[in-house]
Amino acid sequence: MAFNPFSYLTEAKSEFDKVVWPTRAETLRLTLLVVIVSVIVGAYIAGMDALFTAIVEKFIK
Repeated sequence: MAFNPFSYLTEAKSEFDKVVWPTRAETLRLTLLVVIVSVIVGAYIAGMDALFTAIVEKFIK
């Protein structure tokens, strides 16, 4: 079975035509959701880091 570039491109185009693209509003909503969740997770990790740093500093001193 040899590689056929024309067949590959034809199949790729047929798969690409099946893609359902999100609307502009949906893209904006999901992007904002990702940013908000990222900020919350980052704040949680920063808070836990500060807490553990304070605990370790108390043990060291």
